[in-house]
Amino acid sequence: MFLNKTIASIFGIGFLKGGGTYAAIVTCGFIWLLWQSPSLQNPWYLLAITIFITALGVFVGNKVEPDWGEDSSRVVIDEVAGMLIAMLFIPANLYFLLAGLVLFRFFDIVKPLGVRKMEDLGGGLGVMMDDVLAGVYSNILLWVGYFVWIKFGAH
Repeated sequence: MFLNKTIASIFGIGFLKGGGTYAAIVTCGFIWLLWQSPSLQNPWYLLAITIFITALGVFVGNKVEPDWGEDSSRVVIDEVAGMLIAMLFIPANLYFLLAGLVLFRFFDIVKPLGVRKMEDLGGGLGVMMDDVLAGVYSNILLWVGYFVWIKFGAH
C-alpha cells in the first residue's frame, strides 16, 4: 500500500496544499527536460509515457481510494497525466508549455464542458478521466493557438 500511495501522491506532492498545481509544474519540468534531448523529442515517447502514467493512475487510484476516500486531493498522478495529455504533439516551445500549464489548471479546477461529469465514473477511472478530459481540452486550445500564431503571428 505504501508504494501505491507514493505513486498516487507523486512522492508526497499530493500532501502539499495545492499539490495538483505542484504536480502539474513538476510535469512541465519533466516535459521540458525531455525536449532538451534530441533523441527523446519524438512525440511518440511522450504518448507512450502518457498512456503508462494514465493506466498506472487508474490502478493506484483504485488501490488508495479505500484508505483516502473518493477522489482524494492527495492523489495527484491524475494531474501528471492531464498535463502530459495537454502537451501531446505540441511543438517543443516554452511558451506553449506555460500556456498548457495555465489551460490545464483552468480546466482541471473549473471543470467545465463535461469535465466534472467524468468524476462520476468512480474509482481510479473517475479520478483520472476528469484530468484526461481537461488535458484534451487544453491540447485542442493549444493547437488552435498554434495555428493562429502560424497564420497571423509568425512573420
